[in-house]
Amino acid sequence: MNKFIAGMIAVFGAAAFAIFCIIVFEAPPIDTVQRGFRGLGMVENTNPRLERIKVGANQLPEPTPPSDKAGHTAASVYKNVPILGSMDEADFLRLMSDITAWVAPQQGCVYCHDENDYAAERPYTKIVSRRMLEMVRYINGSWKTHVADTGVSCFACHRGQPVPANAWFLPKRSQPFNIVGNRPAQNLATGSENVAFMAVQNQPFAPFLQKTDEIRVVPTRVLHGKNVPSMQATEATYGLMGHISQALGVNCTYCHNSRSFMSWDQSTPQRSTAWYAIRMVRALNNDYLEPLKPVFPANRLGPQGDVAKVNCTTCHAGVAKPLYGAAMIKDYPILVGPAPARTASAAK
Repeated sequence: MNKFIAGMIAVFGAAAFAIFCIIVFEAPPIDTVQRGFRGLGMVENTNPRLERIKVGANQLPEPTPPSDKAGHTAASVYKNVPILGSMDEADFLRLMSDITAWVAPQQGCVYCHDENDYAAERPYTKIVSRRMLEMVRYINGSWKTHVADTGVSCFACHRGQPVPANAWFLPKRSQPFNIVGNRPAQNLATGSENVAFMAVQNQPFAPFLQKTDEIRVVPTRVLHGKNVPSMQATEATYGLMGHISQALGVNCTYCHNSRSFMSWDQSTPQRSTAWYAIRMVRALNNDYLEPLKPVFPANRLGPQGDVAKVNCTTCHAGVAKPLYGAAMIKDYPILVGPAPARTASAAK
């Protein structure tokens, strides 16, 4: 009997170990790319099988073929087109067709328009979509430091869905964890996907992608002072870094030199691009998305009554360059707006 029990334990133990290996480790082959000097661990590892899945999910739809110019503007034919009214009518209709395919292919034009009066300021989605169009033009015109000349279109976030799959709300307010104090979203299974499943605070978005909390782990002063990051602030920073890494499908050395993570002069150029990205996302959340709160119905708001906001995953969806660097605005020059002065949100 003892031998039988021992044998069963061995069998179950072997099965558990096999399951562990299947879940934790990846079968070869694995591709690697050297991103820094040898000996620093600056290597990107990718799984070709997983990459093929990503490629299939990150394809930019073919644009509608351009047609002959109509010879007159959209504003001369249609009412209430304050942003795109200067477009040739044929180009305007082409863009409207592609926006429908990017955002609401199942619902069609009536997702944003009243079918009985296309010029009406209803439904609410029309007001939102106009503001989102302004946001896209703002990104392409003001944030070349992040999007370069590739730019973004509605498809970058929506991917054929009325509501982008990757957005975030402020979390539901939690009760105190115990008599000592609140548990700051720490070491919880729920929400850990936000920070690449690390055992740290799993809500790094509001402090850094809406507010302007300092992103720092290493203090700037040797002696104790106000510039020494707290443990909670340090965990939040690691949470944000985990989010960025997961959102882009890369590891830390995509932006940082493992020899000295804090040194800018030893970092890769991607670190500067990420620096601008954080400030761009803040501006979008604070100046374009959050002000739309009065427009959205209650069922579209989060647990704390806030609107859905963007983070790195919203556009990147697991790849270093959204849609693998596909040029999203070359066929739509109207999507590049004037470059206004930087907002207060972006400047910090």
